[in-house]
Parts: sequence; C-alpha cells; structure tokens
Amino acid sequence: MGADVETAVSALLRGELVILPTETVYGLACDAGNPLAVARVFEAKGRPQFNPLIAHVTGVEAALAIAELDARARALAEAFWPGPLTLVGPIRDRNAVCDLARAGLDTVAVRAPDHPLAQAVLAGFGRPLAAPSANRSGRPSPTTFADAVEETGPSAAAALDGGPCRVGLESTVVGTVDGELVLLRPGAVTREAIEQVAGRLTVGLGEGHR
Repeated sequence: MGADVETAVSALLRGELVILPTETVYGLACDAGNPLAVARVFEAKGRPQFNPLIAHVTGVEAALAIAELDARARALAEAFWPGPLTLVGPIRDRNAVCDLARAGLDTVAVRAPDHPLAQAVLAGFGRPLAAPSANRSGRPSPTTFADAVEETGPSAAAALDGGPCRVGLESTVVGTVDGELVLLRPGAVTREAIEQVAGRLTVGLGEGHR
C-alpha cells in the first residue's frame, strides 16, 4: 500500500527520498536544491555523479523560474506539457537545482510530469524535484509500483502507488546547442511531433538524463 501525498511531501521537506509515479516511469524523487538529498539518490541508484538529473516542475511558469528557455523551447513546453518531454536550457536559479543535480553543468533539464500524484506532490512541495527513474543503474526503469519498490524501496522514506505508468517510456530530451534545436535523447514524444511545433531538429549526443 502506497503512502499519501502529505506523507510524501513531509519526507521530501526532511531531505528524504520518495518513490514517485509519473506517466513515463516511476521516479526516485528528492529536493533538487538539497545536495545531501541528491547525493542519496545517486547512492541509492549506484548512478555516476557526472550524469545530470531532470528537475520536475508543475508547468511552464515554474520551469521558467529555474531555466532559460528560448521561444522554440517555450512553444514545445506549451504543446507537450504536462507530458513526456524534457527541455534543457541555461540554469537560472542555481539554488533551486543544486550543482550536484546538474552534474556541474551550466544547464538544467526540466519537465512537467503528466500524473496527478506527481503534480500533487510538486504543488505541495513548492520546489523542483530531481526524480530519475527508481531503478538501480543498469537495470530496466520501473513502470509499476511493485517494481519500483523492489528496486529502490529500501532507500525511500515514502512510496506513492500511482498504478502502472501510462506511457511506460522515458521522456524525450531536447536542448539548444549553438543555436540549433537538438534531440539529446529519443523518447515518448516523437521527433516528427517536435518538428511540427519547433522546426528542424538535429540529432545529438546527450548527457543521459535518466
């Protein structure tokens, strides 16, 4: 039986970790601005610290508070958020997403998840959440509550049961490199759908925001 939203928010405020459902996969969430909490996520997953984390927010306004998004990125956010698209832009608020969460980069990856429990926790917490997939590194990303708990449950202070993930595929990651819109990681939102909104998309090598 999963915890409730209030319990999850309280745990996050204490700097603890929470298993959080999204429409893509289950995430292992923490306060993105708390370096100690972020370090616990890396430890729980066995994840290399040079691999940046996605900051989850409620929507476009919250994203713009922490990231600089150009007109094309904003158009994509308006078209696909909440939903399985992550946008990478220059960091605006370094306190909201700490250096460790960004792997020392001057950019930040942001997305607004399309799951009522994730949105409720984000609204209750009031700050960005770093929430990579709730699996140990190198293993499949969990799309059910049971699999998420089996993978990283011992490291979480609370776990929210949101049922099977509706999309079940990680978010598409898009950023701007040298003025060009670049596909950094393929995912649930197709290249064709992105190009219909924002124009030509170059395929590039991303930093593995998982």
